[in-house]
Amino acid sequence: MLDEKNAIKLPHNLILEDRKTLSISGVEDIDSFDENMVVLFTEQGELTIRGKNLHINKLNVETGELTMDGNIVAIVYSEQQQKKQGGVFSKMLK
Repeated sequence: MLDEKNAIKLPHNLILEDRKTLSISGVEDIDSFDENMVVLFTEQGELTIRGKNLHINKLNVETGELTMDGNIVAIVYSEQQQKKQGGVFSKMLK
């Protein structure tokens, strides 16, 4: 098993189209999501997306790619911190 120092780092990119479609690469884990907010962890820290009618269309756990749509009003990075134990990915894989 790889430790965090030797883990392969995923490239992290955001592509926002017309404030309606968002593509993100480098997603490590999803903490929570609902119609108004998605909180996820990336190589660059915790990322919070706020909006209305948010919907995750595609999520690839292996490549760390996520696409979503809705009315996106804010994309905010928090300080890079240690992620909480047991995000959505880890709950799904148990």
